[in-house]
Amino acid sequence: MVEYSKVDDNYLERRQLRRGAAGWLLLAGLGVSYVISGDFAGWNFGLDKGGWGGLLIATVLMAVMYACMVFGLAEMSSALPVAGAGYGFARRALGPLGGFATGVAILIEYSIAPAAISVFIGAYVETLGLFGLTNSWPVYLGCYLIFIGIHLRGVGEALRVMFVITAVAVLALIAFVAGMVPKFSAAKLFDIEPTGAFGASTFLPYGIAGVLAALVYGIWFFLAVEGVPLAAEEARDPRRDMPRGIIAAIGVLVVFAALILVLAPGGAGSKSIATSDNPLPAAVRAAYGGDNLLAQIVNYVGLAGLVASFFSIIYAYSRQLFALSRAGYLPKWMSRTGRRKTPYLALIVPGTVGFLLATFTKDGALLINIAVFGATVSYVLLNLSHIVLRVREPELERPYRTPGGVFTTGVALVLAVAAVVATFLVDIVAAAIMAGIFVAALAYFWFYSRHRLVASAPEEEFAAIERAESELSDG
Repeated sequence: MVEYSKVDDNYLERRQLRRGAAGWLLLAGLGVSYVISGDFAGWNFGLDKGGWGGLLIATVLMAVMYACMVFGLAEMSSALPVAGAGYGFARRALGPLGGFATGVAILIEYSIAPAAISVFIGAYVETLGLFGLTNSWPVYLGCYLIFIGIHLRGVGEALRVMFVITAVAVLALIAFVAGMVPKFSAAKLFDIEPTGAFGASTFLPYGIAGVLAALVYGIWFFLAVEGVPLAAEEARDPRRDMPRGIIAAIGVLVVFAALILVLAPGGAGSKSIATSDNPLPAAVRAAYGGDNLLAQIVNYVGLAGLVASFFSIIYAYSRQLFALSRAGYLPKWMSRTGRRKTPYLALIVPGTVGFLLATFTKDGALLINIAVFGATVSYVLLNLSHIVLRVREPELERPYRTPGGVFTTGVALVLAVAAVVATFLVDIVAAAIMAGIFVAALAYFWFYSRHRLVASAPEEEFAAIERAESELSDG
């Protein structure tokens, strides 16, 4: 089905990452950093689709999905520690086409998500009246230039900066939670009037369909945590540190999701923040009847949360693109690394695309939906990969094993399929855009890149080893 092209002896030498740069604590910080912007903006649009009850159910379901999936990823990343992560896992389990499809879905998610986040950063900056801006495109440009520049300096420096920014964002969330507790009232959660939809009530104002529509926004509390294994080739001890890092990250994220989901609408009212681009400062102002010091703190420091996710997801898209390009699935020139062992073209190319998308759409909700569609497609394939590997390769060395085995990832698989369906219900335009990109990428693979893969790429070597072992056992 695939063919391998010849590469020179220096091919992989020009495509090396810096090893040993991250321990489990930095990996856990990376996981939280990927996602923390979802606590500051994006999730609240689910209130407008499903009401508080609908978003609550959706968030619980997505928390279960992510927790189950993370256990599967912890196992696969300890057994197959490669920079391709999801693409590498699916390549081993589902073959070249399945691996490429998974990698492209992840790449779309990680390329589009920073564009959405930059729109939210621009909204926060405009709300603060900083620099006298009335148009946010200079903010988008500044974000991409500054933070891609830091990544070009090296992964160790980038992860440490990311860790500091994330810590500041966590402090802002703690301050928000503490300030909203005295203003909490359960009645405020249910201040959206019930519609005439099937099953509508005070708890579910948009009915049963509202729960499904809200799944897209429940995901935003956890979106991109699955990117931790992308740091496998730069971790100190990936077989031990990957499971510890990603499981710690999902634990922290679940706690913050619960606190924000209850206290923001419970203090301000669901209706008042349902369509806000900066819901936490808006919640403080609504709860306290106007601007105050806490609102200013959350607004200013809340930028750190958005910046943390923006900064870290840039890392994620560059490593996914690097791995796909190094193996020949995408143009090989994009996987070159510089003197500081950073994949500079894999950082710059998607960054340019993201900046243009943010500038011309200025629609954070649309970009979220495109990113979520890519994410949910990848989740289906990732969970399926874990199940296939467990069934087909029971003897594969697994330093960490998923509690519950295939039942755990089976639950995640069912919920991921539901989330894919939800993206079509919420925004058919965004889903169609994503589907179009996805089909074009698969056509590129089928007609061009599958004839030019690189056998010496780590992800391909893992697959070759499995194939050889299978042939020996059959013999």
